[in-house]
Amino acid sequence: MKKTIFTGSATALVTPINDKGVDFDSLKNLVEFQIENGTDALVICGTTGEAPTLEDSEHLDSIECAVSAAAGRIPVIAGTGSNNTDHAIMMNKEAAKRGADALLWVTPYYNKTTQRGLIKHYEALAASTDLPAILYNVPSRTGVDIKPETVEHLSGIENIVAIKEASGDAARSGDILSRCGDRIDVYSGNDDIIVPLMSIGAKGVISVLSNIIPKETHDLCSLCLEGDFKKAGQMQIKYFNLIKALFSEVNPIPVKTALNLMGKNAGKLRLPLYEMEEKNLEFLKAEMKKLNLI
Repeated sequence: MKKTIFTGSATALVTPINDKGVDFDSLKNLVEFQIENGTDALVICGTTGEAPTLEDSEHLDSIECAVSAAAGRIPVIAGTGSNNTDHAIMMNKEAAKRGADALLWVTPYYNKTTQRGLIKHYEALAASTDLPAILYNVPSRTGVDIKPETVEHLSGIENIVAIKEASGDAARSGDILSRCGDRIDVYSGNDDIIVPLMSIGAKGVISVLSNIIPKETHDLCSLCLEGDFKKAGQMQIKYFNLIKALFSEVNPIPVKTALNLMGKNAGKLRLPLYEMEEKNLEFLKAEMKKLNLI
């Protein structure tokens, strides 16, 4: 049985950006906010962290900053995936030097590949590091899907220990769990189906929602881990419209906006991401007000 990186809620943390670049003081404050509120792990420089528009130096310095701020209290998982296998290998090595506890590998986007190519890509990444790694399947963004049979093959690699399943298809996670058993941990990549996935064996969520309600997201996952799916389901429904508002536009546009509304300095968005449309902003504000977040 492979070692589990975390159970519960991992926050896919935003990257605070100002006119000079990454705002590391604000990043430290956000890390502390997460830890104080029970978050079980942090994902740095993933999709929510605007990794596609970070320079390598910003990316790696953000990982180092988060590791330092977390100070070993919870695992820090570094997003190091790329559509360039050699670049991902380089980032794996550099993230390890900066103290990352684990790695997150998105599927190669834009140039894409076949399932055979995915296997070769992930075999090369796994061979380049001793750190445990999480596969990241988000076909709506990348245009490529890791098929369950491919996950089953990759589960035979010692340091590929989990998958973030963000296809939005609960049955997909069931297929993976059926095929792989305890060789792969599954994490929900969708905040709106945390409870359904955990009810069939997922270990938790890699969450956007927990940027703004870390304690509640942690508590929801804890209820699932304790087997209290009735109460967890009630929480899932309570936050359903907030989740909907957070995905009313492309992530992380709404969640950065929400953090700034709460007085947490998430900084600006980096183009091509841009400010929310007024109707979506009003929807977000209304849902946050209902929950006394602003």
